[in-house]
Amino acid sequence: MRSWDEQKKRKARVEIIPMIDVMMFLLVFFVLISLNVIPALGLKTHLPGASSSQNLTPQNKAVITLGLNNALQVDGVNTSMSEIVARLNQAKKGSEKLNVIINSDSGVEVQRLVDVMDNLKKNGFESISIATRKL
Repeated sequence: MRSWDEQKKRKARVEIIPMIDVMMFLLVFFVLISLNVIPALGLKTHLPGASSSQNLTPQNKAVITLGLNNALQVDGVNTSMSEIVARLNQAKKGSEKLNVIINSDSGVEVQRLVDVMDNLKKNGFESISIATRKL
C-alpha cells in the first residue's frame, strides 16, 4: 500500500502591521475630513484691517457679529436688532462691566454699525470695541 506524505496544515496568522497601517490611514483621513466638513459656528466675516489694532482679553465679554444681508448674532445666536439689549443684559454677570466687541464684516454698511453702537450706548453699554485684523 502506498502512502503519500500529507502536507502539514499551516495555521492562519493575523498580520498586525498592515492592520495598524490601515487604522492610521483611517484616523488621519477622518481627522482631516472632520476639520473641513464641520462648519464653524457663527457668521463668516472678513474683518476690516487696522494698523493700530491690539489684542484684547476682557474677562466679561459679549460678541456681536454683523454679517452681510442683515445677519446679526449675539455670541453666535441669531438675534434681531430689538433683542440685542435683552441678550446682553442676560450675559451681564451682576454689576460687573460687560465689554461688547462688535465683529463686523468689511462689506457691512457703516450705518448699520453706527445703529448698533447707538442702540448700545442708549442702553448703558459704555465699553464697546470693534474687532479688526492686524495689517
